[in-house]
Amino acid sequence: MALLDNIRVFVRVVELGSFSAAGRNLRLSPAVVSHRIQQLEGHVGVRLLNRTTRQVQPTEQGMLYYEACLEVLRAVEQAETSVAGAGAAPRGTLKVTAPLVFGRRILAPLVPEFQAAAPNVEVQVRMSDHLLDLIKEGVDAAVRLSVPADSSLVIRKIADCPRVLCAAPSYIETHGAPATPDDLKNHNCLLLRFSGSKQFRWTLNSPKGPVTLNVGGRMDADDSDVLTQWAVGGHGIIMKPVWEVADDLRAGRLIPLMTDFPPEPLTLGVLYPHRRLLPAKVRAFADFLVERVTPIMAKATEGLDQAFAK
Repeated sequence: MALLDNIRVFVRVVELGSFSAAGRNLRLSPAVVSHRIQQLEGHVGVRLLNRTTRQVQPTEQGMLYYEACLEVLRAVEQAETSVAGAGAAPRGTLKVTAPLVFGRRILAPLVPEFQAAAPNVEVQVRMSDHLLDLIKEGVDAAVRLSVPADSSLVIRKIADCPRVLCAAPSYIETHGAPATPDDLKNHNCLLLRFSGSKQFRWTLNSPKGPVTLNVGGRMDADDSDVLTQWAVGGHGIIMKPVWEVADDLRAGRLIPLMTDFPPEPLTLGVLYPHRRLLPAKVRAFADFLVERVTPIMAKATEGLDQAFAK
């Protein structure tokens, strides 16, 4: 087991780029991580990592060894899964991240229900519209309203999420309603902004295919709920998942815009790193979300035909 433990430490050092980051993730001190790497290098007889004061990079031999180690860990994980069986009881600490609105409105009320069904699981939820790095943050599962481009992550679909462009009647009365995608360049578009955010690019479907354009405005925030408050107050146009603004659409506080050019839909899903053994706690949580959230999302968007027909 010592060799296998050292291999796991080496893989995490390569993925995170430093001894200290790997140590935090594995709950080991940097000194212990360094010792494990030295043991592994002594075992294979070659230098696996080049160390500098700021970062750690695998050598050519180290990169080859890293790829081989991934195959070893996958084989071990498959063996453990076959032994443990799908019916293993979920247990341990489950670290989950979710977008703010979804977390507040849907996930938070469901967590006690999940914990009651899995009493040996301790649930830790971090809600943020920022996209956290699952590996660096030690997150077991992330609920996302997107389709991840990172091939190292697996997404299990929960529901399709159509989106809508909308604004308050007072905004439309003052500024008019955009009729084409190009018209949006002359409107105050309320954007979700944070480091690395690409929300300033809106993709709309048109009769000629998808149209992607850069939009902007005089107000932005890193909290999606704030954007909705501003839009309801008549301060601009938002692009939101329909379920998120369904109550405002029904009540007429927000009006759908450019329904002939619907925004590109999103997928609501739960993500987890595929390189790690999928623990029973993560599988149970994913199963729970699919079972409980899908009908909630469907109910949230019921009866909106009249709002979209206006």
